[in-house]
Amino acid sequence: MAREKLMPDVDELEPELKDQVISIRRTTKVVKGGKNLSFSALVAVGNENGRIGIGKGKAREVPPAISKAVEDAKKNLIDIPLKKTTIPHFIKGVHGGGAVILRPASKGTGVIAGGAVRIIMELAGIKDILTKSIRSNNPFSVARATMNALQNLKDPEKVSRDRFKDEESIWQ
Repeated sequence: MAREKLMPDVDELEPELKDQVISIRRTTKVVKGGKNLSFSALVAVGNENGRIGIGKGKAREVPPAISKAVEDAKKNLIDIPLKKTTIPHFIKGVHGGGAVILRPASKGTGVIAGGAVRIIMELAGIKDILTKSIRSNNPFSVARATMNALQNLKDPEKVSRDRFKDEESIWQ
């Protein structure tokens, strides 16, 4: 019992997290007795305020696959720096065959994205952004490329402190 009090459950730490399914795939394995069906789910989890994570889960039925993916996504949460309603700078993310370009946009532009990128941007709390998904359109690769780009974003305040320059001279 003492261990349970010291280590709170992930759900207790992040009660405001929202999750959304990006993709569900049906896979078939042919074995001696016939075909074994299973499902693979890709889910994004975020608090719409700069925290986002994606996870993958596999099971023989859809609901357990989704719940496994949500648990995996909660383990992989990252914090991203936001500049008002957009990202601080242009960035490109790559994973496998997928590549994503993220460009900051002025207030009122909205989320110009599709598929996996749109879901991740909305759950991360980004309201204004221009995106372009190039190369692969596989939702797993695109989602991981988007997370790669968001993970590599730099905080403008930290960069200006490290370089001993004001933010306006560094960020345009």
